[in-house]
Amino acid sequence: MGLLSSFQNIFKIEELKRRIFYTLALLTVYRVGCHVPTPGINGEELSKFLTDKGGAFMGFFDMFSGGALSRVTIFALGIMPYISASIIMQLLTVVIPAIGKLAKEGEAGKKKITRYTRYGTVVISAIQSFGIAAGLESMSNGVFVQNPGWSFRLITMITLTAGTAFIMWLGEQITERGIGNGISLIIFAGIVARFPQAIVSTIRLMQAGELSIFFVLFLVVMMVGVIGAIIMMERGQRKIPVQYAKRVVGKKVFGGQSTHLPLKINTAGVIPPIFASSIIMFPATIAGFIAIPWVQSIAKQLSPGTVIYTMLYVSMIFFFAYFYTAIVFNPVDIADNLKKYGGYVPGIRPGQKTSEYLYRVLSRLTFVGAIYLALVCVIPEVLINRFGVPFYFGGTSLLIAVGVALDTVSQIESHLVTRSYDGFLKKGRIRGRRS
Repeated sequence: MGLLSSFQNIFKIEELKRRIFYTLALLTVYRVGCHVPTPGINGEELSKFLTDKGGAFMGFFDMFSGGALSRVTIFALGIMPYISASIIMQLLTVVIPAIGKLAKEGEAGKKKITRYTRYGTVVISAIQSFGIAAGLESMSNGVFVQNPGWSFRLITMITLTAGTAFIMWLGEQITERGIGNGISLIIFAGIVARFPQAIVSTIRLMQAGELSIFFVLFLVVMMVGVIGAIIMMERGQRKIPVQYAKRVVGKKVFGGQSTHLPLKINTAGVIPPIFASSIIMFPATIAGFIAIPWVQSIAKQLSPGTVIYTMLYVSMIFFFAYFYTAIVFNPVDIADNLKKYGGYVPGIRPGQKTSEYLYRVLSRLTFVGAIYLALVCVIPEVLINRFGVPFYFGGTSLLIAVGVALDTVSQIESHLVTRSYDGFLKKGRIRGRRS
């Protein structure tokens, strides 16, 4: 009854109800756009060809686009160009001092970086869409492309680039006026949209005798176990005790209270596997369509389930876990702020010693978080590729789906608690990845 009451409370708050319906409406627009065909392309024939030719790579990218890539609809590129542009901008904040200075200028600097990310998204989308158009012409033989030529290339480039720009706008509108992170919810919608098809395919294979019911039950149990592990790790945190010294201002005494500084086990959230996957799989996917033996060999070695792919994937997950954690959490700034307001960690001197202590603790937590991400993302994918499960639902998609769901529920609960309504849990708050 408590959970049902919490859902009923959502509709008692006008602003929250409006935000949820607004989010659902924009996600519906996104899903409709995933079925609008690109002019001049035979989507059905092309979908069969890409699914057979692309293999696991196409399955992964198609997961992020909600099936739009295999059909080459107007949203075929999905949100991946925006993710690529975000990776580039975040790397540039470390490499180029001027951009790094912008990142520290507060809201104004953040707006400029967002604008540069938008420009980068459009440029990357234009390059990728033109490459897709040229590639379709070269391998179509009149089957996939109805009227090849420069007009087809330009129309395809403009259509796919505009589709990605529109998705980016939808994500920003959801973040600003809806509930949850818009870009994450769009990726979430693309993953969840394929669940019914996956379930139907599995049932058909069971009826045909190609899959045993015991194996399917094992898969379901494994997925439930992974989801439980994800929830536990995403909510896990290390609490650093903080004591504030008493200060006398006039006749009033301030401070003296004890609190704690929460450090997430997985501060980077789902960013590391998304970044790592996009970097590995994009060149490998392009190589898969090039009819040169040594290039095909490279593409085969980089396919999910191989030793080289697994090693690269795990290495990049560790790199981006540390890299993104360093961006979102600065121990030096935290230590300076504690010292400024009279706070200190018991047993640790304020200032540099505190920052060194926080850095040491955060490094250990990030290492544990990176191991957790690697296990969740790699082990299910290895099992799925080894046993030939008929749909692509690996650890990465599970991690993204559960992580985004936790974040969204956390925001909804914040609205409920702020207005004196009970949240989804009576004991304790639901925490998002970076709450």
